[in-house]
Amino acid sequence: MAEQERPGAASEGSRTGAQDRPVSTARMIATLYGSRLRSQATFRTSFLADVLGQVLIVGTEFLELWVVLSQVGVLGGMTLSQVAVVYGLGALAFGIGDLFFGEIDGLSAQIRSGRLETLLIRPVPLLLQISSLDLSLRRIGRIAVGLGMYVTALAIAGFSPTPALLLLAVLAPFAGALIFGALFTMAGALQFWLVDGREFANAFTYGGNYVATTPGAVFALPMRAFFTFVIPATLIAYAPALALLGLPGPALVPSWAGWVGLPVALLAWTIALILWRAGVRRYTGAGG
Repeated sequence: MAEQERPGAASEGSRTGAQDRPVSTARMIATLYGSRLRSQATFRTSFLADVLGQVLIVGTEFLELWVVLSQVGVLGGMTLSQVAVVYGLGALAFGIGDLFFGEIDGLSAQIRSGRLETLLIRPVPLLLQISSLDLSLRRIGRIAVGLGMYVTALAIAGFSPTPALLLLAVLAPFAGALIFGALFTMAGALQFWLVDGREFANAFTYGGNYVATTPGAVFALPMRAFFTFVIPATLIAYAPALALLGLPGPALVPSWAGWVGLPVALLAWTIALILWRAGVRRYTGAGG
């Protein structure tokens, strides 16, 4: 009788283990990121200085756009307040993506130092370890300024909220952050082949940030096509801003494209994870 109950008990145990796995993974993520955040919050003066530095950087970047608009009045068919929506949304999305995934594109340093081997033998997913190696709280400054600018500019630019548009306004920053996260992951994965390719990768991550915070209509058609269908930077902030403000879009970026952020993020992450796994399988060591 006891022997008949044993298979059922084993099956029940396996089901319990399967149910515990997501909890264990979530706990692992919370522990890794929490330890990084607590260690940086301990040094308050350094933390505040870093945050202030990020605030000044974002403010200076937007000041450049303000100077241009003070001379021409309209940039890419948008007024200053409308451009501020694009910039605020792009800065917010990039800040969130950079906070959680920004260290992945520095994989080449881990490869050259031989540290990657020590990460590979740990019972923690490599991508999670790399992304949490230097979780820098200073990036909160960019997030805070981007959020403040985004909300304020929407109010000034004449945003007329409906339930659907409010949902888009909330989801757009997170969809943009996921797209940036996928770009950082692709940039990191490429370094399994390029080894010292961080600067090459930055052209698409930080370059994508520049495009995302600028009205897409100012770019020539070939560049607009590249940063829409290859590197989907115009879909991070510019296209959602068109949808939120009810503005017509230029060629290749219609206003309804503002609603495709989450599907594009899902597609981008699918490609990023395939590329990442291929790079990890290819890696044979730094030779140290």
